[in-house]
Formats: sequence, C-alpha cells, structure tokens
Amino acid sequence: MMDPAEIEFLAEKEMVSVTPNFTQEKMHLIGGHVGPLNPGLPVDVPLWMAVNLKQGQKCRINPPEWMDIVVSLYISDSLQDKKQEETDSKFFTKMPSKHYMELTQILLNCATDDIPHADEIRTLVKDIWDLRIAKLRSSIDTFLKSDATHAK
Repeated sequence: MMDPAEIEFLAEKEMVSVTPNFTQEKMHLIGGHVGPLNPGLPVDVPLWMAVNLKQGQKCRINPPEWMDIVVSLYISDSLQDKKQEETDSKFFTKMPSKHYMELTQILLNCATDDIPHADEIRTLVKDIWDLRIAKLRSSIDTFLKSDATHAK
C-alpha cells in the first residue's frame, strides 16, 4: 500500500503545459527530454518542473483541458459533467486523469493565479471525491452484510 507522499511523487511525473518567460535549450533528464523552452511558446514539462519554474516566476502554468468547469467546443467533458456522471452511475466512472486529485491539489496550491475559476474547480473535485468515497463505503457495507466470499 502506498502512502500519500508516494502517490504525490508519482503524480509529479505527469506532464503539464507551461508557457515559459525565458529561453532554455532542450534538457535531457532521466525520465526523458524536455524543451526547448522559448518565451511565450507552450511546452509540456513534468509537474515537478512546472511547480519549480512557477515558484521561480519563470513560467505560467496552463491548466489541463479537463480542469474546466464548463463545456467548450474543444473539451468533451467538463468537471461539472464528470460530477454528474459520477452522481448518475452506481459504479466508479473514468476520471480525466489517473492523478486528478493530486494534480488539482498541487496546481491550485502553487498556481491559483493561472487557473480560471480555481475555487469552483476545487469544490467540484472535492465533490467528485466525496461521491466516490460514498460509493466505496456503500459497496463495502453491502459486501459485509452479504454472505459473499469475494467481491468484484
């Protein structure tokens, strides 16, 4: 079983888009190549690097497409849609990212100024999490009350 710090470490490897305000040649990292970085041109970098650059005021973090509260022409699912889908389904639904909770928490802690509707996003992700926890508790309760010997 992993503890929260290990899960956050894995989430920090997720790629996010940043818009740098400086120039840097391509960097060769253990996990792959990043860059080149050019002012004003979006580039994908690992979350840990985006946070580091943001803290040094060297970039603006572009929120992931799914981190939006409303549907646009280019985004098929908004967080509001995900919440409704989770509410309507008795099973867990597919989330927009494997580490959606960690990404949201990290990005909203370090780059709130770069993310439109940050408070609403925080609330929607918390609501989705609460719905999923309620489903988990309910299914465990149902399992324990049954005479089943295994669960799906």
